[in-house]
Amino acid sequence: MRRGVFEQSLQLALRGARALALCVFTYTVILAGYVAVHQFCRVGKLAMIGGCSKVRQDVPPFMLADGGPARTVTVNKVGLERAGLREEAQTALRQAYKLLFREGLTISNALVRIEQELPPLPEVQYLVQFVRASERGISK
Repeated sequence: MRRGVFEQSLQLALRGARALALCVFTYTVILAGYVAVHQFCRVGKLAMIGGCSKVRQDVPPFMLADGGPARTVTVNKVGLERAGLREEAQTALRQAYKLLFREGLTISNALVRIEQELPPLPEVQYLVQFVRASERGISK
């Protein structure tokens, strides 16, 4: 890992993982072995990236991404449970995941529906803010 920008504490499982300059990793990110992260990518809070993945776009918080190129495959259920998130927040994040990644909506339409249909929990608001602030796009 070289010259990444870190916010708060991290839990990184780094075996051969590489991140180019100016990557942003937020609180409690898990990178499995041999992950490559492109410069200027952001990896959100409580996200996990599977081994041998190639990250070219931002990985949203609370999600699990995998593949080359990495795509978001599900909610990081184990990470949410270990972090002690309430069941209400976990359910809302699963619903947000479905709207963002499985309903076939554009990102902007999915974010509007998330804000309208889901409870205004801090975790959901953080996810929406992260996606809105993405400059490289999110891994879909």
